[in-house]
Amino acid sequence: MALRDVPTFTKAAPSPERFFELANAYQSTTALRAAVELDLFTAIHKGAKTAEDIARSIGGKERGVRILCDFLATDGLLEKRDSSYSLAPDAEQFLVRTSPAYIGSALQFLHSSHVMQNFNCLADTVRGAAPQNSSLQPDHPMWQNFARAMASFMKLPATLIANHLLAHEATPWKVLDIAAGHGMFGITIVQQNPNARVIAVDWGGVLEVAKQNAQAAGVSDRYSTIAGDAFKADWGTGYDLVLLTNFLHHFDFATNVNLLRKVHAALADKGRAATLEFVPNEDRISPKVAARFAMQMLGGTPAGDAFTFSELDLMFREAGFSRSELLPLRPTPESLVISHR
Repeated sequence: MALRDVPTFTKAAPSPERFFELANAYQSTTALRAAVELDLFTAIHKGAKTAEDIARSIGGKERGVRILCDFLATDGLLEKRDSSYSLAPDAEQFLVRTSPAYIGSALQFLHSSHVMQNFNCLADTVRGAAPQNSSLQPDHPMWQNFARAMASFMKLPATLIANHLLAHEATPWKVLDIAAGHGMFGITIVQQNPNARVIAVDWGGVLEVAKQNAQAAGVSDRYSTIAGDAFKADWGTGYDLVLLTNFLHHFDFATNVNLLRKVHAALADKGRAATLEFVPNEDRISPKVAARFAMQMLGGTPAGDAFTFSELDLMFREAGFSRSELLPLRPTPESLVISHR
């Protein structure tokens, strides 16, 4: 080919780089998992800086540590200067095992076979096949794994929700925590509000984990449970607050409206429902994390989705609620929807 025949590319020219990056994105997942398993972030936090130092600290080989650390630097979790590594702010806050905000244990659920295996047949799901391992099966064992693994991950949003609801004002509250899981949302409420008591609803095995967490938090005397299917269980009435945290996204619009009618009937006259969800903008492609959560629901549920605020607002209005408000729960990627009876 003559020199004059060689094409010239501009910054706007199409490139296979994005394809290559996405095709190998699984490497970011496995690199993060390996670093957490090796406790690499904690080693750097404690003072190991070079690949040689880190390798000695975690019992690894220098070559492997160097490549892993360089890779984590390209993903923004580490910073590198000359041959020394340091933690990026997100890693310092959330991936050092001794940090109060540590969330590395969440990988035990997020990377579990229950979650991951459905994505091996995603094309079939898009064609209409049901997920091979639906998370909605009664008393599914994955939810006990969820409750154990995700408690630390939910401490921050639980605290932010309690703050938004002004739990510290210590108003007497009767609280219903639907699909309580690890229990952290209700537990945080009663920790901040000495005049609140919580009734948690979930499968029996899951509630055992929640009760252990309530015991550890010193609030078990104000924490009780109802075991069973949230759609069928008798909750009682007179609740000042109902917590719906990371639950509605598992179901379709009509199913949620039916549940919310039951929530509405369970609330006291001036009661509120507090809903935690990944809420994308109306374009459904922003913000990125909230918008992409819909894929998690496609892979793991028959009809779940990431709902926009207009959809959530309509659900609550059709269930009888007077109004709802949307509050971004920064710095998390989720939002809080407060709905008034």
